[in-house]
Amino acid sequence: MSNHIIALLFIDLDRFKEVNDTLGHNIGDQLLIEAAARIKLCVRDYDTVARLGGDEFTVILSELHDTSDIGRIAQHIIDNLSKPFSLSNREVYISASIGIALYPDDALSITDLIKHADQTMYTAKNEGRSRFRFFIKTMQVAAEKRMQLANDLRYALEADSLK
Repeated sequence: MSNHIIALLFIDLDRFKEVNDTLGHNIGDQLLIEAAARIKLCVRDYDTVARLGGDEFTVILSELHDTSDIGRIAQHIIDNLSKPFSLSNREVYISASIGIALYPDDALSITDLIKHADQTMYTAKNEGRSRFRFFIKTMQVAAEKRMQLANDLRYALEADSLK
């Protein structure tokens, strides 16, 4: 068994909905096609780029011996997606927020790896967009605490015990 690391990058296109709603779905579709092409240019031939749906993409960086290049690749993706797109004689600008989770360090199942990368992408987005963040275990603990608090508040409201 090899000691390779696998990185899952969860990419969300910032301000895509704005473009789609303002310029129409045809322009939005063109933007998605060109964004995918730009992402592919940032990774190795044997890495995997996939669109999950909407404006979300994943990149699987496999056969990594260490994590030193992951941040460089993520920043390269952000930089390429931040350059203007020329779509139907219009210049369109977007950016990207990226969450990164590592196998086996951050999760042992694909479900947990995707969940952690997605969660981390929202952290990057909430910190101002156009950035990447690596998953850290305290993010999952904080998310679980928020969910428990929301459930506790819901139960308290239903029981009318917040007086």
